[in-house]
Amino acid sequence: MDSEHGHRVAIVGAGPRGLSVLERLLARLPQRPQERKPQIHLIDPFPPGPGHVWRHGQSRLFLMNTPSLFPTVVPGDGLDAGAVPSVAGLTFDAWREGVAAGSIGGVPAEDRDEAAALAPSDFPSRLLYGRYLAWIFSRLAEEAGARAALSVHTTEAVRLYRHGGGYRLDLADGGELEADAVVLALGHLPTALNPEQQRLQDEAARFGLHYLPPNVPPDLDFKRIPAGRTVLVRGMGLNFFDVMIQLTEGRGGKFLPASDSEPLRYLPSGKEPRLVAASRRGTPYRAKARLESYLPTSLDMRWFTPAAARLFAETGVQPGFDHDLWPLLQRDVLWAYYSTLVRVEPQAVSVPARDFLDGLQELFARKSTPGSRVLLNAVHAYLAERILPERLLDVEALAKPFAGRKFASAEEYQAAMLGYLEADAAGSARGEDDPLKMAIGALNAGRSLLKEIVADGGLTEESWLAELRGWFEPLVEGLASGPPAQRIEQLAALARAGLVDFVGPDPHFEVEPETGRFRATSPWVDGASYSGAYLVEAMMPANRVAHNVSPLLRHLLEDGLARTKLMLGPDRLPVPTSGLDVTLPPYRAVGANGQPTRNLYVLGLQLSSAQWGTAIAAEAGAPPEQGSRTLKDADDIAGHILGAAEDPLPVAGGFIPPRLDEGINDVP
Repeated sequence: MDSEHGHRVAIVGAGPRGLSVLERLLARLPQRPQERKPQIHLIDPFPPGPGHVWRHGQSRLFLMNTPSLFPTVVPGDGLDAGAVPSVAGLTFDAWREGVAAGSIGGVPAEDRDEAAALAPSDFPSRLLYGRYLAWIFSRLAEEAGARAALSVHTTEAVRLYRHGGGYRLDLADGGELEADAVVLALGHLPTALNPEQQRLQDEAARFGLHYLPPNVPPDLDFKRIPAGRTVLVRGMGLNFFDVMIQLTEGRGGKFLPASDSEPLRYLPSGKEPRLVAASRRGTPYRAKARLESYLPTSLDMRWFTPAAARLFAETGVQPGFDHDLWPLLQRDVLWAYYSTLVRVEPQAVSVPARDFLDGLQELFARKSTPGSRVLLNAVHAYLAERILPERLLDVEALAKPFAGRKFASAEEYQAAMLGYLEADAAGSARGEDDPLKMAIGALNAGRSLLKEIVADGGLTEESWLAELRGWFEPLVEGLASGPPAQRIEQLAALARAGLVDFVGPDPHFEVEPETGRFRATSPWVDGASYSGAYLVEAMMPANRVAHNVSPLLRHLLEDGLARTKLMLGPDRLPVPTSGLDVTLPPYRAVGANGQPTRNLYVLGLQLSSAQWGTAIAAEAGAPPEQGSRTLKDADDIAGHILGAAEDPLPVAGGFIPPRLDEGINDVP
């Protein structure tokens, strides 16, 4: 500790999660009176607040996939993250309303106009959310003056060393700083390409083709893509819609409103390329339903509840997902679907709606083990006898809408895709009157509770790897993490205009030596073969710490201050996971010797082996254990730092290899 300042804290990463840690530290400081002001260092090459993903200067066409009412980086009412009130307590929507009303100044006119045009249930631009994050940081910087000495380092941290009783950080600009505690809030990191991506990049270089690897959308150089050329796009998740809109409306094209006689139309500018879209499921993420709230207000989660989750812990059972948790969540999903179906389509059921629902509820209430095959068979038989076959719901089949279906031509598949998009958009427009969107709402609600269960160590490792991450995560991501409905409507309009084609499920990409061009095909679509000189990977860099190319994280692993978490897979062999090994909250990094690294904390994406859904923002007003878990984690870290706690925290499970260099982490 130096002579001028008190406790020294370095927060590496000044995006949303680093901002939450800073806010929690400042909020808690009055509870920890110190003789000298603490020194807080924020380290990030991008602007504090917006960070990399939300920074200024990006296209306003890039939209968030959550409505205005959802996100926050600070406790809105002082209770979301505990009893300590916030020092900058505005959620995004409260800030947006203040900007629209003129009570919050210093905001560019374009942002004021957007804020005024948005309702709480509308989807803001990522640019506007970045402006909110910058405003929060400015408030925190003002507040810090009375509580701490805040320093911002607009550079990258490249290495962390043990130094005395604390740490020394080497910075990319040649500087260095010392800290007693370090918080890693690193966000999205550059990652090495996987073998297939590397092969395509190498072959592209050989043949003079243009390969755009996974990237943060604002970092993509769209000017590299000329008008009129065929561009293959792999991935139809959220990044795809950024690529789609930037290369169409971003080039001067216009979407013409739908009328009673025709759907939404697209008027080209002539500057667009032709897009050929592909993904493993063959379809894009499903659109968000048009709701006045984040979850449907009529949604009633009866079986997969916090009380049911607590019951496992209270009885000393560590549940599996497929056997214990999914059967409970599946009940809620089926109930949401069929209770909506019989309300809006009574002709789809062969008995009176009340009798049908009473019978279904009675089946769900039968005492049995959650995953009992006998009970599931009884439920399926009950539904098959009473519901029209075309209205039965197979939840797991939603992951691959065209699974097992063979298409005789590319034209047949384009027609099927257009019908799929139009039906999805129509379902979104119906909101809580659409059975499928209500079922997806139940999945989304269940995801929040699953986050709590996983974060508290309440899931077996085998189940985590093979079940939750194996099949459920791709299912729920494709259903509940989709774009605003307008993006699906726009994609359908572009397909009708002949500017977007679809490859088909399970696409294969290669470079043909004969033509020297990229080629994309699908085994499920006869005659579907698309070639071009441009291939865009419409996805973020993979979040896998073992394959990152961040100098800081790479050195942490090499120096033994951190390690990748291993879990035991179904064959009882250790499997490397995507995230760092950490203790239970407040998530201290675990080093190569299997012991917690003192005063080194982890928050955000690199917790992906201890948490699920780490990329999702904190939900305004949600319980701290669930939707606003990130705020609770930030609060736990801040409390641990300021409490100068030196207790060795338990490691959060995982396979522990033989201990290596005893004492490397200075375990207290």
